[in-house]
Amino acid sequence: MESPGTAAGQELAFDNNTRLEWVDLPVQVRAGIEDLLGSAVVTAENQRGGFSPGMAARVRCTDGRRAFVKAAGQAVNPHTPGIYRTEANVMRQLPARVPAPAMRGSYDDGEWVALIFDEVPGSPPQQPWTSDELRLVLDALADMSRALTPCPIDDVAKASDELRADMLCYRELASAPPADLDPWERRHLDRLADLAASALDHLDGDTLVHLDIRADNVLFDAARAWFVDWPWACRGAVWIDSVMLLLDAANHGIDPDPIVAEHPLLTDVAPDHITAFIAGLCGYFALHSRRPAPQGLPTVRSFQRAKHVTTLEWVRRRTGWN
Repeated sequence: MESPGTAAGQELAFDNNTRLEWVDLPVQVRAGIEDLLGSAVVTAENQRGGFSPGMAARVRCTDGRRAFVKAAGQAVNPHTPGIYRTEANVMRQLPARVPAPAMRGSYDDGEWVALIFDEVPGSPPQQPWTSDELRLVLDALADMSRALTPCPIDDVAKASDELRADMLCYRELASAPPADLDPWERRHLDRLADLAASALDHLDGDTLVHLDIRADNVLFDAARAWFVDWPWACRGAVWIDSVMLLLDAANHGIDPDPIVAEHPLLTDVAPDHITAFIAGLCGYFALHSRRPAPQGLPTVRSFQRAKHVTTLEWVRRRTGWN
């Protein structure tokens, strides 16, 4: 889960200024996309945000139709084409009632992969989060969970398998603690490692989980919230996406715990299960933010450092450890 810092309450600036643009794509890739669209592209509004170095654009064709297209090649980042292939498999199988843009087709020449979706004529949530928009997305997640339970896709990983390495990151840190580790974190490193690992006993379920819910994967139109970018989807506990969203909100100074206490997908979850999952994500951010940036993703480590700061604060509050 290569998703990804600033202090708590500050907006995370993680726009990827290194994204390819439509004109940067190889001629044969543009031609393949236009064949799938059934019309030539006349304008491409290139999109920023997120971490992928690939191209992302809202396009308009000569016949007036519009679409959203994203594309990447192995030379840009060796993992992104495979991620897009995984997403294509998920999107082809999503039930129509799920608020996600329909996929029109995919281009794959072995080196480059492009995905073509219906365009959602919407915009991302305000950042920092407003309470009204956060509530709309939380309600949308509750509604979506009904469409995704039982899990409608067979060939996706279980959450405990997808997240196993992430939930064990504190164990790796405990084997060789970094010198700059937070003092509280260092003092409780073994307890954090055990707590995070225990999350693996509680993450499985029979809901298709998006697993990367944050502001830049949400769009609002006049009617509802839409959820985009589904490559990490897995079969898991129905409450996982709501915790991921609240973790994103915590980065902007929102206290998640009052929402945990009242959100319908979270009220019946054992508090220690949620705390264990948050601790696992905290260990993931602590470990990965210290690694070199992946090829083509220059902003991801600073984002992870910021996420570590706010996630650690939440873990400290929930554990109550001195």
